[in-house]
Amino acid sequence: MINVAQNAKKSSYILASLSEEIKNKALFAVAENIENNKNLILEENNKDLIEAQKLLDKGEITKAIYNRLKLNEDKINVIIQGIHDVIKLEDPVNKILSVTELDKGFELNKVSCPIGVIGVIFESRPDVVPQIASLSIKSANAVILKGGREADYSNEILVKIINEALKTVKSFPENAVSLIKTREDVKETLKMDQYIDLIIPRGSNSLVKYIQANTKIPVLGHTEGICHIYADEFADIEKAIKVSIDSKIQYPAACNAVETLLVHKNISEKLLPALINRFKEEDVLVKGDEKTLKICPEIEKATEEDWRTEYTDKIISIKVVESVNEAINHINHYGSRHTDCIITENIENRDLFMNLIDSAGVYCNVSTRFADGFRYGFGAEVGISANKTHARGPVGLEGLTIYKYKLYGNAQTVAEYSGNNAKPFTHRKL
Repeated sequence: MINVAQNAKKSSYILASLSEEIKNKALFAVAENIENNKNLILEENNKDLIEAQKLLDKGEITKAIYNRLKLNEDKINVIIQGIHDVIKLEDPVNKILSVTELDKGFELNKVSCPIGVIGVIFESRPDVVPQIASLSIKSANAVILKGGREADYSNEILVKIINEALKTVKSFPENAVSLIKTREDVKETLKMDQYIDLIIPRGSNSLVKYIQANTKIPVLGHTEGICHIYADEFADIEKAIKVSIDSKIQYPAACNAVETLLVHKNISEKLLPALINRFKEEDVLVKGDEKTLKICPEIEKATEEDWRTEYTDKIISIKVVESVNEAINHINHYGSRHTDCIITENIENRDLFMNLIDSAGVYCNVSTRFADGFRYGFGAEVGISANKTHARGPVGLEGLTIYKYKLYGNAQTVAEYSGNNAKPFTHRKL
C-alpha cells in the first residue's frame, strides 16, 4: 500500500501539469477502449453476479445491492456517454478565480488546482469506476479505488481497460488510476495521510462512519440520506402527490429518496387519503403519527425511531405539523443535511424554508431524486457531500479542485510596507 500511495502521489504532480488537450485525449482513449471491450466487461460482470446470487441466497447482501451490481449493454453505453459528457466540460484546473493588486506591479492571483490524490471507497456499483476515473482525469487528480468484494471481477477489468487506454496517451503518467482489493488495504490506506489528500466513501452509513473514525485524512461524504418533503398549507395537491411519489418510488434504495413526509394540518385531511392510497398502489409501507392515524387509521403507527431512519426501501413515515416553522425544526433536528423539499405556492413560506433548512440541497416543488451530479449537469459525480466545508451536495469536477494563491512581484519586501514610513497597499480588485 505504501508503494501504491507513493506512486499515486508522484503521478498527481505530473497530472497537475497536463494540458486540457492531453486530458481529453486520455478520456477519449478510455471511452473507446470500453466500447471495444463491452463483451469482456459483461463476461467479468457475470462472474460477479453468479457469486452475488449465492450471497443473496444466504442473506449476506440485499436485492438492492445485487441490482446495483448488474451491468448490461445499455449501462455500458451510459458509462461511455458519461465520459464524453466529462470531455465537454470546461477544464476546472488553472482557472484564475480572482486577481488583487496589492501595489503597482504586485499582484495576487487565486487559481484553481487539483486536490492531489483521492481515495474513493465504494460498494457494489461497478459503473462508479469509470465515472470517478473520468472525473479524476479531467480534474488532474490521481485516484485510488476500492470497491466492494461483490464487484471484484467487474472493478478489476474496468480498471485494467482504463489503464490500457491511458498507456497509449503520450505524456500521461502511470499510476493515475489504481485499484486496491482487501479490507486490510483499506486500513492501510486510511493511515496514508502523507500521500492521500482526500477520502470519499460511497456506501452504507456504517462504512462512512468507520472511515471517519479511523483516518486523519479529510473525508468528504454523508453518513445518511434522511430526506424530507414538507407539504405546506399552500401546497398544490396534485404537485404534492406527484413529487412525493417520484421521490419515494423512482429508486427507493437511493440516498436521495424521501424517507419522511411532513404535512401541514390545514391540508392534511385533503392530501393524506389520496396520497396514502397512491403509496399503497405502489406497495409502499406507510407509517404515521397520531394525527395522521386519525385521518388514515389503516396505516402503521410511527415511532420516534422512524424520524431518524433511512429506510432505502418502500417505506415512508408521515407526520402532521402545525406550521412551516415546526417542519423546519423537525428537519433540522432529525435530518441528515442531504436534500429536503417544500411543496408550496406561497413565496414567503418557500423562502423561509429554503433559507433556514440546513441541508446541501433545498428544493421547492421538485423531487428529491434530482440530487445527482449528472442531473445537475456535472457530467457525473464522485459522491454526495453533506459537509459544510470545501464541497457540498453532488461533487463533480469543481468539488475535486481546491485553489492556491500565486503572488507576482518585483523584489518587494515586507519591511517596505511596515513601520512609520510604510508604503500603503492598494488592495484593488482587477
